[in-house]
Amino acid sequence: MMAAVRWLRRRWAAVRAGEDRGSAVVEFLGVALILLVPTVYLIVTLSRVQAAAFAADGAARDAGRLIAQAETMADGVPRAQLAVELAFADQGFDVAGEQALQVTCQDDPCLSPGAYIHLQVGTQVDLPLVPPMLAGALATQVDVQGEALVAVDDFRVLP
Repeated sequence: MMAAVRWLRRRWAAVRAGEDRGSAVVEFLGVALILLVPTVYLIVTLSRVQAAAFAADGAARDAGRLIAQAETMADGVPRAQLAVELAFADQGFDVAGEQALQVTCQDDPCLSPGAYIHLQVGTQVDLPLVPPMLAGALATQVDVQGEALVAVDDFRVLP
């Protein structure tokens, strides 16, 4: 313990006298790595979550438009599911349209003039670089959802 105190006193005296041998590059690299690695991880994680949120909102909006313009619900829902898959694929996610899309109608029949269609699109985003062994101890996925409320045209002609 005394040796460490003597070393610190000599070191402090050398620094005050201007005899610092310098290790600023090493110190800079150490501090830079300590600050840079978490910052890069945070940027990567937030960009993945934001991409999924962007895809979910766009998918819900486009799916609603496709259903509202379809002749029947049987024609519109498969097209909407494909639109959901394409919107997520554009952002690099593999999502099944049947599982990600939920359609709720206000009126019966759903495509009656003036009716509203509520669409929910959701998926889970895996956090990058999290080992599978930590899945039980940590939350390794983030839920992302998008919603849209689409009105069916008031002047729609029923088939």
